Amino acid sequence: MPFRIFCRVLGLVLCSTALTVYFASHSIGAVVVTTLTCSLLLQLAYFASVLFLIWRSGCVSRAGQRAEHFGSCKEVGSEPPDIDEATNESADLLQRDQMLAISLLLP
Repeated sequence: MPFRIFCRVLGLVLCSTALTVYFASHSIGAVVVTTLTCSLLLQLAYFASVLFLIWRSGCVSRAGQRAEHFGSCKEVGSEPPDIDEATNESADLLQRDQMLAISLLLP
């Protein structure tokens, strides 16, 4: 989602919350506290969703590695992968996961 759209939606949610609380309570203090609480909850939800996406991508890549490993072991006459190849592949996966985590944090 582009950053401008994100800011517009965030502003719309916070303003609608502020107006709703003001019309319900007629208290500026309640509006400020509720708006700050709403913004904090939105930030926590965003952070939790990013952590969930990073965790899920790690599970998917590990499941793919296990499937490849079991598939290669079941073949007749196959040998286990060379230790250098496995090290290089795990380093590539680690770098890809780090790039994914960074790209999720950028707008």
